[in-house]
Amino acid sequence: MEESLISEARSGKASSIEKLYKHFYGYAMSVALRYTNSRDEACEVVNDSYLKAFNKLDQYSTKSSFKGWFRRIIINTSIDHYRKNVKHYSLLEIDNASSESYDSDAVDSLTKSEILNMLQELPDILRIVFNMYEIEGFSHQEIAERLEIPASSSRTYLARAKQKLRDKFKALNEIRDEGAIR
Repeated sequence: MEESLISEARSGKASSIEKLYKHFYGYAMSVALRYTNSRDEACEVVNDSYLKAFNKLDQYSTKSSFKGWFRRIIINTSIDHYRKNVKHYSLLEIDNASSESYDSDAVDSLTKSEILNMLQELPDILRIVFNMYEIEGFSHQEIAERLEIPASSSRTYLARAKQKLRDKFKALNEIRDEGAIR
């Protein structure tokens, strides 16, 4: 079904383009939300990603997964969005993060929305580096090249992101514990 939909969309059939958009919209939003501060920004990234994908649909090879091809477009569009708006963000002070232990059972109790909220609360550069390294599997050198930063900064940003997530996780657990005591 997906192959015929893509084939029809390549030929410019409007109904197929619309079906393809609707079919992958939820997936596209889930990827974009990990890289952006808000739902509005994610919508902007998703729409820009769809424009790029539909304009380059003839470059998609059916030998690979459309979902994977489209994910790369969304990630690259998210990075472009960050670069375009970086002048509006303040640069972070880079500190080394210390490691801290955590209760793995408590991590399992986190909901998808709590995890997403914690990620979205991270400063942009930390969230992007965390997603690229931990979720997408980019190396620090690849991240450095794409974000035009030193690889050492990528490593530091990742450590900082993990520390901030630990702090947010700890604060969330403290709130939960207080609620359980009452």
